[in-house]
Amino acid sequence: MKIAVIGTGHIGGTLGGKWRAAGHDVTYGSRRGGDGQEGPGGAPLRPIGAAIDGAEVVVLAVPGGAVAEVLAEHGQVLNGTVVVDATNQIGADRTDNQQAITAAVPDVKYVRAFNIYGWENFADPYPGTTLFFAADPAARAVTEDLVRAIGLEPAWVGGTEATVTVNGVAALWFSLMQQHGGQRRLALRLLS
Repeated sequence: MKIAVIGTGHIGGTLGGKWRAAGHDVTYGSRRGGDGQEGPGGAPLRPIGAAIDGAEVVVLAVPGGAVAEVLAEHGQVLNGTVVVDATNQIGADRTDNQQAITAAVPDVKYVRAFNIYGWENFADPYPGTTLFFAADPAARAVTEDLVRAIGLEPAWVGGTEATVTVNGVAALWFSLMQQHGGQRRLALRLLS
């Protein structure tokens, strides 16, 4: 799968590295990207427009407040693409960027995933860790593959209307982390 990860921080760098190790074609997009540069793990680092060109999946792993800027410049080319919203707008009424993404990209296959844990849980997941996500049904199978490639167990909680449910799981994780003295290596597991 050709994946463009927009953002080279802990979340984007960790996810991209795992997907690359699983055999996916990963390119990082950044405002500072240029020809011949390398991103995390040696993957190509390109300007955002070049990174998303031809990508099957675009993962937004930038600060939540930066999404509007990325969409203003590049949203028009994302129609028909799976766009994973891995952002969190801490302190906002809604932590996701679903409204901004769907307004800028009317034909997007929106996914809310990879936002409920700290990056440490992606880098070295506990066996059986569940990643809860919401996704356009057309993007569900792709998202499940991406989750498994990280080493997590996917749990689809519903279509895009379930984004607020995923946000609630993130709020639960943050609360549990604080109650455990800031311990970020904390994960959830769905038992059935």
